[in-house]
Amino acid sequence: MIQKILIANRGEIALRIIRSAKEMGIKTVAVYSDADRTMPFVLAADEAVHIGGSPSSESYLVIENILKAAKETSADAIHPGYGFLSERANFAQAVTDAGLIFIGPSAYSIEIMGDKLKAKQSVLEYGVPMVPGTEEPVLNLEEAKKIANNTGYPILIKASAGGGGKGMRVVEKEEDLEEQIRIAKSEALNAFNNDDIFIEKFVSNPKHIEVQILADSHGNCVYYFERECSIQRRHQKLIEEAPSSCLSPALRKEMGECAVRVAKSCKYVGAGTVEFLVDDNMNYYFLEMNTRLQVEHCVTEMITGKDLVKEQIRIANGEAINYKQEDLFIHGHAIELRICAEDPMDNFMPDTGTLEIYQRPQGPGVRVDDAHEEGMEVSIFYDPMMGKVIAWGENREEAIKRLIRAIDEFKIIGVKTTLPFGKWAVQQKAFAEGKYDTGFIEKYFKPENLLINNEDFKTSAKFAAQYWEQQKRQAQPLKNEREKTSSAWKNQKYRM
Repeated sequence: MIQKILIANRGEIALRIIRSAKEMGIKTVAVYSDADRTMPFVLAADEAVHIGGSPSSESYLVIENILKAAKETSADAIHPGYGFLSERANFAQAVTDAGLIFIGPSAYSIEIMGDKLKAKQSVLEYGVPMVPGTEEPVLNLEEAKKIANNTGYPILIKASAGGGGKGMRVVEKEEDLEEQIRIAKSEALNAFNNDDIFIEKFVSNPKHIEVQILADSHGNCVYYFERECSIQRRHQKLIEEAPSSCLSPALRKEMGECAVRVAKSCKYVGAGTVEFLVDDNMNYYFLEMNTRLQVEHCVTEMITGKDLVKEQIRIANGEAINYKQEDLFIHGHAIELRICAEDPMDNFMPDTGTLEIYQRPQGPGVRVDDAHEEGMEVSIFYDPMMGKVIAWGENREEAIKRLIRAIDEFKIIGVKTTLPFGKWAVQQKAFAEGKYDTGFIEKYFKPENLLINNEDFKTSAKFAAQYWEQQKRQAQPLKNEREKTSSAWKNQKYRM
């Protein structure tokens, strides 16, 4: 049985794992870099170990340092969270080779699903629908031209080992093909140390719908319904909801069962997500499988009542899933906004600074998974996502209204964030009607949209001014009180 878990991650996901582990009576170990020394997740763990410098290449990506920390603290399991080493087959194998439990799938499953071409080959015999394209790496320009002509333009060049939009290029016509291949291969090599690419038919502005699955080592596999993740910038998600507003019960069941077949194709064990593209005619195509917990797992937890981190830990302990697919139901609706330190007015460019004011929303149906406290720095070293705000309602309309209320209550001064964009987005007609796709931002959003009604900005500025005025009024009495306390303390004969 797992007694102590080392979390090989940081920020809000580390804190989220720590909380579930504590509820299970399991001890936790945090690892941290120079920049994260005083972060909440470090203070929340039972133990904490420094593993290197601020850049992730000197800390969170150094397998040897993480394994050393696990050995020093007598941890018997490692949870990788998401990002960093979570989808590295060599890390999963190194953990297992060290005699520790990896809370995630096997290195074999990660390797198969981590390579998009291997993944396509793996699911072929399981009747999984796929976008027309190649099943082997494209070797040269002439071969690429032939494939593109057979498939028909536009096409999508993708990195075999890719993710997050890296090594991905849309090609509208043949004369652009050579240059886009060169760029895609260069991006892929830099990002993944692998410049293999393949070609698919480009599905223009599809919906991005993913299915959460859970599989144990006893042959059981269930799906926790779907999440709609179509609102994205730079191929990275910003708003997610569960369930999708466009799936019929029959299609939901069909896609869920398809996701289970994908999991079985690679002998998957643990929590994973199967991603699909859905076109205008509601045809769906396998995109990829994420062999880890997803950032947006929270909305699934809100509609199913299941704690996916606890489920991961139980499965890693060798336990069987103790319920059947027919025991799972959708309760209400949940929507998540990723709170990123980015400027929506400047093409969502990352921002850094000190959180002069940081006040979370509260109230019915609101959940905040975050990583910072007021007065802390938003670091330049890591992903700009600070956390997520999630709203649940008995129906989609109530969830939208609660998310708007939560965004209004969330006070962040010191860095620019995606909060104003999120409020604008969920109030758009296309979102309210569920008639949106991955082209939502390009189609509807312009920076000036956030200035049409700038009451939010006025309110934030007014709030900040009132806050600092109050701080000034309180400063002198507090200073006097601290001086009195300090004098009395110094006069004490005995001090601890």
